[in-house]
Amino acid sequence: MKNSIQLDEIDRRILRALQDDASLSHAALAEVIGASPASCWRRIRSLELAGVLTGAVRLVDPVRVGRGVSVMLQVRLKSHASDLRQGFEAFLRARPEIMECHSMSGEWDYLMRIVVEGVADYERFLMRQVLNHPNVATAASHFALSQVKYTTAIPV
Repeated sequence: MKNSIQLDEIDRRILRALQDDASLSHAALAEVIGASPASCWRRIRSLELAGVLTGAVRLVDPVRVGRGVSVMLQVRLKSHASDLRQGFEAFLRARPEIMECHSMSGEWDYLMRIVVEGVADYERFLMRQVLNHPNVATAASHFALSQVKYTTAIPV
């Protein structure tokens, strides 16, 4: 892969630890991975400059904030013209219900993960927003019954 960089075992330990708990201080991180705080700071800074580390967030439990329904939505476009596709993607980026969206190969053009409070909220979103978009030909929804696995950690 052209955009990947060489990581040694200490870099990998840093990445695993920070993906597990981004709030670790440099001293606590150093203790966890077995390096000095100064070395951790330098390595973190280098990983940031290389674009490997891009931010720190706190994860929110969707059920506890009233967003317990998760839906996978597939969308097929009417046209793949660049300007129409870009307009649709701008629409997608502006919708807070859409947690992830991927441009896909195969039968469907886009696959996205939507989180909403309930089925009625999803129906409003789908019928009034997505299906009313001028470049949407059709869509298919798949409701998640339960979450078997969820992680944000990239295996390193």
